[in-house]
Amino acid sequence: MRKTTNENKSNRYLMIALSLICILLIGISFLGEGLLSPVKQVSGFVITPIQKGINGLGGWLSGLADNFEDAVSLRAENAQLKERVDQLTVENTQLIQNKEELDRLRELFELDQQYEDYEKVGARIIAKESGNWFQIFTIDKGSKDGVQKDMNVISGSGLVGIVTEVGNSWATVRSIIDDNSSVSAMVSNTSDQCIVAGDLRLLDEGALNLVKLTDSDNKVHVGDKVVTSYISEKFLPGILIGYISELNNDSNNMTKSGLLTPVVDFRHLQEVLVILELKEYIPSDTAAILEDENGLSRGGSRKDEAESEAEAAPDEEGRTG
Repeated sequence: MRKTTNENKSNRYLMIALSLICILLIGISFLGEGLLSPVKQVSGFVITPIQKGINGLGGWLSGLADNFEDAVSLRAENAQLKERVDQLTVENTQLIQNKEELDRLRELFELDQQYEDYEKVGARIIAKESGNWFQIFTIDKGSKDGVQKDMNVISGSGLVGIVTEVGNSWATVRSIIDDNSSVSAMVSNTSDQCIVAGDLRLLDEGALNLVKLTDSDNKVHVGDKVVTSYISEKFLPGILIGYISELNNDSNNMTKSGLLTPVVDFRHLQEVLVILELKEYIPSDTAAILEDENGLSRGGSRKDEAESEAEAAPDEEGRTG
């Protein structure tokens, strides 16, 4: 019985304490606005800047992390773009080279069509003598491809030179710009005979020597086309060599000399065509014998002498054609 009474007293005291706390809280709610205002002001003055600073620091750290991630991403993207640029540069270079090769091959094809009566084989230049000019060079075709010594070589728009040495899979070509080269030629529209001689001293001017031109009627002019002559010993007739760029009377007043601009670019040769046909040349003495054997008159001996004089320059390994 006493135990129950003590529990009731404890509950009563608890109820009274709770009631007093409630009354106190109610009183504070009425009076708190005025009492807590200074505390709120102090806390706002002190805590708010700290809070702003913390928020700003947090924002800066967050931005720094974002910037770091962006930098890493941009670095990776930049590396990819650089790799792509390098790849495109290589591809572009290859396309340019392919286009240049296509242009050269198209030019060779047009030249092939221009001299379609002759069988030809295409060849690449694989070596040359030192210097900027292709005066003596090696090609990648030889005897197994039908190439023989003294065969004519063309490229660009006309005559390049003549084969001087042949191996199984290679051949050496002496071009018409070499000092030791001389070609029997003629002016295309008048058939007047002349000699085109190489001279490395004239190469920087892009010219060849033109000598012993017979032009008694003064019909030859600057700009006229010069081709290989039909009386040439080694060069097939009618192959374009170049155009007359300068012409003067010789001291003997019987012949003329000057300069010729070749149609071939001898500084940038890469591919050539070898004409797989040798010039059928009959020396004048042999021709006279054949005429006698066939019962023909030897009245043409004067002409033979003239032709022989035209071929009187030293023999070429390309010296005279």
